[in-house]
Amino acid sequence: MRNTFKNPTLALALAGSVLMAACNQSAPKSNTMTDTTATAATTVTLPPDSAFAKTIDGKETKLFTLKNKNGMIATVTNYGGRLVSLFVPDKDGKLTDVVLGFDNVDGFVNSKEPYYGATIGRFGNRIAKGKFTLDGKEYTLVTNNGPNTLHGGKPGFQSVVWDGKQVDSTTLELTYLAKDMEGGFPGNLNVKVVYSLTDDNAMKITYEATTDKATVVNLTNHAFYNLNGEGSGTTVLGHKVQIDADGYTPVDATLIPTGKVEPVKGTPFDFNTATTIGERIGVENEQLKNGKGYDHNWVLNKHDLTTPIATVVGDKTGIKMQIFTEEPAMQFYSGNFMAGANAMKGGKKDEFRTSFAMETQHYPDSPNQPSFPSTVLKPGQTYKTQSLYKFSVEK
Repeated sequence: MRNTFKNPTLALALAGSVLMAACNQSAPKSNTMTDTTATAATTVTLPPDSAFAKTIDGKETKLFTLKNKNGMIATVTNYGGRLVSLFVPDKDGKLTDVVLGFDNVDGFVNSKEPYYGATIGRFGNRIAKGKFTLDGKEYTLVTNNGPNTLHGGKPGFQSVVWDGKQVDSTTLELTYLAKDMEGGFPGNLNVKVVYSLTDDNAMKITYEATTDKATVVNLTNHAFYNLNGEGSGTTVLGHKVQIDADGYTPVDATLIPTGKVEPVKGTPFDFNTATTIGERIGVENEQLKNGKGYDHNWVLNKHDLTTPIATVVGDKTGIKMQIFTEEPAMQFYSGNFMAGANAMKGGKKDEFRTSFAMETQHYPDSPNQPSFPSTVLKPGQTYKTQSLYKFSVEK
């Protein structure tokens, strides 16, 4: 049985108490949730807790449910620190799940695409040839993306079980100790990731890390979004994207940055004015050929957490996502390697370009690129960064 929430107009306080009671019961039951912001009755179906109850590498996996006062709902599993579902209202007030994923933990374990919704680390994006030198010592990593290391190699934070603590109805704290030389990286790295839903319909993700030995760190989240709704059957090519960036880092054929920061002006990478993903993705361009579409790092213009660095609008639902971050860059991926290999929530396949990812980050291959902002973390220092994904509608 799945947890089912409805949002005809009742009382938010009653709905909140029903939701919390459901989270505390061992057996899943149908539950009624109120969302007074909705203009149309909506049924929201969540996976039962039992579908995420498993023992992996001696640790228990779980599903956690977060909800803010407006009825926005997020589900997160401690397997990989993954965002499983994210329900936000569309232009008609219908709660819509905008994140691709699976309705059971086995789906994530067995997926041919290992990063759905995951916390990425210890180093997000690529490191050339799986090697880097730090303080005069060369470290060799597990290569898992052609000749390179992608998203921390193996095991990678996406495939470990985190310790989870639900702080309150809107906040989940996840912690993990990445041991010295895990995946080839030096240092015992204590990591904390906090998911929270704000009262203005933002999902905030905060990352912290400390180490006992000099290491490199680049943490991010790899949610795959479709703002028309996961399982909607639409590609994301009609989504409008705006990115506040005048430069990007071109890549070679293996998607490693060349070391240059090139201007986006006059190229298909200029999203300073809102443009659909599909408008220029098929033009003749060496960089688009290398990435099989967009799979590049944008160097963000000067910003802070009050300034959105990217905005995406779903063409069917009007759902608008604004991204705020303390990071200097963002990887925009247009679903180029999706091939319908996985049956997602509700049985829909992850077909070509039916989702996109926007991963706030430091630059790819920074440990090997001295001109890029440093990703080195030393003992006594604390790595701390946050990104927010704020949702509204554009009618």
